[in-house]
Amino acid sequence: MPTKPQNSRNAPDGGHILAEDQSRTVAFLGDPASYGASEPIETLETHVSRIFLTGDRAFKMKRAVKLPYVDFSSPALRLAACEKEVAYNSATAPQLYLGVRRITEEDGEPAFDGEGLLVDAVVEMKRFEQDCLLDRMAGQGRLTPRLMHDVARMIARFHHSAPVVRGGAGGSGGAANIAGVLDINEAGFATSHVFDDEEVASFNAAFRTELARHAELLDAREERGRVRRCHGDLHLRNICLFDGVPTLFDCIEFNDTIATVDVLYDLAFLLMDLWHRGLRDLANLVANRYLDGADDEDGFTLLPFFMAVRAGVRAHVTATQVEEGGDGALAQSARAYFDLARELLRPHPARLIAIGGFSGTGKTTVAEALAFRVGAPPGARIAESDRVRKAMFKVPVDTRLGAEAYRSDVSKQVYDHLAESARLIAGNGGTVIVDAVYDRPERRAAIAGIATQTKTPFTGIWLEADAELLRKRVAARTAGPSDATVDVLEGQLAWEAGAMDWMRIDAAQSPERIAETIMKAAATR
Repeated sequence: MPTKPQNSRNAPDGGHILAEDQSRTVAFLGDPASYGASEPIETLETHVSRIFLTGDRAFKMKRAVKLPYVDFSSPALRLAACEKEVAYNSATAPQLYLGVRRITEEDGEPAFDGEGLLVDAVVEMKRFEQDCLLDRMAGQGRLTPRLMHDVARMIARFHHSAPVVRGGAGGSGGAANIAGVLDINEAGFATSHVFDDEEVASFNAAFRTELARHAELLDAREERGRVRRCHGDLHLRNICLFDGVPTLFDCIEFNDTIATVDVLYDLAFLLMDLWHRGLRDLANLVANRYLDGADDEDGFTLLPFFMAVRAGVRAHVTATQVEEGGDGALAQSARAYFDLARELLRPHPARLIAIGGFSGTGKTTVAEALAFRVGAPPGARIAESDRVRKAMFKVPVDTRLGAEAYRSDVSKQVYDHLAESARLIAGNGGTVIVDAVYDRPERRAAIAGIATQTKTPFTGIWLEADAELLRKRVAARTAGPSDATVDVLEGQLAWEAGAMDWMRIDAAQSPERIAETIMKAAATR
């Protein structure tokens, strides 16, 4: 028979933190004999789940909790949550999720899928090595730009197919959707003693001020279908390499309101996680590669706010765990997220930086070395001519385009697109780096004019190097966004770029040194 609730205490909504004793279910799932196995069962615990690992399988049980945002307080509710978890995660990880197993009462003992009374339920999954989790890989220094590029594009594809939710899960618009997240944060902080009342009040007020500032854009994005039924818990621990492919799993299944969010708020959890771990270059790369595939430039300037909200969520959740008996390390972690959230809300001046130069000068490499160091987190948006051109022709970035893609009318469209991206981002207070050859005075004047229109400080950089060095670099290139050949370079070298009023920098230096030089120059503008 199901046991009665015990050891419960009040939550902010009048519910209970612990609603039911699951000790018999835990003992059953922790017994190798339950699976016909002999090896000891490995166990993992999260705030709302317990995972039991045996052989090539993992069994995930919902903890009997009742919180303001989740109710697993009865076997029926846990079974329904397990069924939803399998259904939702099958969109991104069908190979991982095998189904739901019911735990029933059979002759006074728990059993799998019997005819007796429902006692509990578990999700059955294929097991993978914990070292395949991206958070483990991050800790071991194994995250690479190539992998994170693939992760970003995978998330962009998932968001593109995620169902649009008009009016929000609760019938609210984009701003009200985020206001609901702030409500949950405030309720969570009210149950914790990690932070004093004065700093929490100041913290909450800062978020409400930022929400009001972004409300119009948030509502406009909701109207354009940017609020969708997303993953909801998109951080490094919920992405794994399965059969060598980055795979998103363990989405929020227990609360549709929490998971029905702006797609960029969903992405922001991953960006915040990377930023928090000091992997700022990878956070910037993920943001840029995601936006390359998502055509979502208007939301770029929301990312610092969204990342701050995500850090605030982690702060309140971790602080709640401290109240449930956590140690000093948890309190320290909660404080770190709290401080990160405040830092992410700090205003940063907008900048427009244009990097020009002939093929082989390393414009893109320099832009990537610079981007995570300037602007509000996760750094600058990079508008790159080669990627824009490939996107116009709807081909992967490493696909070589024919001569028709480089006609003068096509190139004009590319430069117009770069200018429009710069206007949109800088005009909304963001920092953008534009990367293109810019060998014509009128094109340099046009991008500088965008800075004037948007009242944004402008820095124009012209990279130059010995012709022989450029020939060697171009000849050594492998497949990538640029289609430039040595013949293309020779044509550029024969071109008269006109009077140069941009800052000239020797491209033979390392990208990091060039980035530092640009940062110093931009800081004086």
